[in-house]
Amino acid sequence: MSRMGDVLAGFHAAWEFESDSVLIRYERGIRTPKLLQALGERRVPLEAIAGVTLTRGKRGTVVLRVEPRPGADPLMEAAAGQLKESGDPYRLVLPAEREVLAEYYADELRPLLTQSGPADRFLVKPPEGPLSFKAYDGKATFDGRTVNFRWFWTGASSAKWKAGDQSFSVGELNGVEWRSPEVFEGHLRLLRRDAEASAAQADQDPAAVVFGLGYGPVHESLPFAAAVLAAVRTSSPVAAVPAPRRDPADIAERIRHLGELHQAGLVTDEEFSVKKAELLAEL
Repeated sequence: MSRMGDVLAGFHAAWEFESDSVLIRYERGIRTPKLLQALGERRVPLEAIAGVTLTRGKRGTVVLRVEPRPGADPLMEAAAGQLKESGDPYRLVLPAEREVLAEYYADELRPLLTQSGPADRFLVKPPEGPLSFKAYDGKATFDGRTVNFRWFWTGASSAKWKAGDQSFSVGELNGVEWRSPEVFEGHLRLLRRDAEASAAQADQDPAAVVFGLGYGPVHESLPFAAAVLAAVRTSSPVAAVPAPRRDPADIAERIRHLGELHQAGLVTDEEFSVKKAELLAEL
């Protein structure tokens, strides 16, 4: 750029143009989409950008947008085209009177974009951990190395209760599947290296958590999915780390719930005996 450190401020965000990147800072105001607030700040290297456009927006605005290269940003890879326009982190909406200024920066930026096509690695940093969110049927946590699903009494299916809480090291995973909570059957599913693609519904799959009204919101579950995906891409397969021993009170509660499922006819005698033995073995 002609002057490193130039800043172009728009609605909800400001872009600072540097010699090798664009630093995007998102506002934390009440009108700013929650996903952008959660992202806070992102540095996008020029090598991660395929192009830049300037178009007319709604109600007297113009929109400056940089187009990330496929495979360059874990957030966009996890989103897989499901983000609403208002939540697109690569759009800068400006008043129409700033169109000439926006065009100037677009013209300055274009000659610097020398890379195109899919990137062979993530170039934009993923959201930082540890991360967690509440899904409809459980709580998901990620510490940078391990994803844990802890099922909720009120939401988890009997299949998930029988399977028990789940723990996955990133070395066991091949990727993630995120379906926006703003569409029907939203969920986060972990794709395992040593398993075939699951045909089970997400509410029956112990490697998935399901979303619902107020559960697994985009600004929590998508950064989570992006962080896991980035960790998976940079890891190598490793042996799973044994789960720590459980709290005896927790085991007793799960045995009690298993007994209720058994009495209700949702668990067979054999399933009840096997799962009860597994739970007792964790003490």
